[in-house]
Amino acid sequence: MHYLKQFTVIIAISAISELLAIFIPLPIPASIYGMTLLFLLLMTGVLKLNQVESAANLLLGIMPALFVVSGAGLITSYEQIAENFASWVAVNIGSTIVILATTGLLAQGLIRRKIAKGDVADAE
Repeated sequence: MHYLKQFTVIIAISAISELLAIFIPLPIPASIYGMTLLFLLLMTGVLKLNQVESAANLLLGIMPALFVVSGAGLITSYEQIAENFASWVAVNIGSTIVILATTGLLAQGLIRRKIAKGDVADAE
């Protein structure tokens, strides 16, 4: 029963995010709306972490299995991928570098901010 309640909350948030994606005329995927909604609900205290934590951990545990179908789709599309392989690799490497650099700079900025406030113990 514990998991059922938590999955119901997660599915409800997912359904609301699907509706938002339909009714808001922006090219934003429903999953982004869902993650934002979940984040806001958790940050405001409307939703407590223990109300979704066990189900979320279960989903994270089986996440690799959820990518099997996508991997099979890549295998069946080999010819199309082979034609654009160089550009595909370049885009993936480039975006990875941008994400790593952005994450590093953001982390450095947050650490500097903590040090400036005097929270040196937390910054280390």
